[in-house]
Amino acid sequence: MDIEEQYDKLYRYCYMHTHHRQTAEDITQEAFLRFFESHSYKDKGKKLAYLYTIAKNLCIDFYRKKKEQPVPEKELFNNDVEIHQNSAGDNQEEIIVQAHILKEAVEILDEESQEIIFLRYVNELTVVDIGRILGISRFAVHRRIKLCLSQLKDKLGKEEFF
Repeated sequence: MDIEEQYDKLYRYCYMHTHHRQTAEDITQEAFLRFFESHSYKDKGKKLAYLYTIAKNLCIDFYRKKKEQPVPEKELFNNDVEIHQNSAGDNQEEIIVQAHILKEAVEILDEESQEIIFLRYVNELTVVDIGRILGISRFAVHRRIKLCLSQLKDKLGKEEFF
C-alpha cells in the first residue's frame, strides 16, 4: 500500500475530529511531514497505524491549545455532501432526509464507536489497521463493529430507513 494514497482519507479523519476544513488540511499536512521526517518507526512496519496515530495526536494537541474555545459539536458526515439522483431514481429530498436520519443514528454511538465506524466504512480501513490505530485487538474491533451495527440497525429500523 502506497502511503501517499492515504492523503484524502487522512484528511477526512482529521476533519471528523476538527470540523474545520483549514485546520484539517493543516493537521493532515503536518502529520505527513512528521511521518516522513521520522525514520525510526516507519521502517518497522505498521505505517498506516503510525500515520493515523500522528494525526490523532495532532488533533488532540489542537484542542489542548484552544482550551478557551468550545469544542465544536460532533458531526460525522460533512454537511457539504454532494446530492445527486442515484440509479434507483431516488429524489434529492429523499436522499437528504435519509442522510439526516443516518447522521442522527450515528450520533447515538459513543466517540470511539463513531471513530471505528468512520475508519471502517468511510475510510475503508481493514479491521487489523483499525486495531493498530486504536491499540485494540482485531477481535475487539470486530465485536465493536457488530455492536455498533446492531445499535444502528435498531435505530434505523424504527425510522424506516431501509
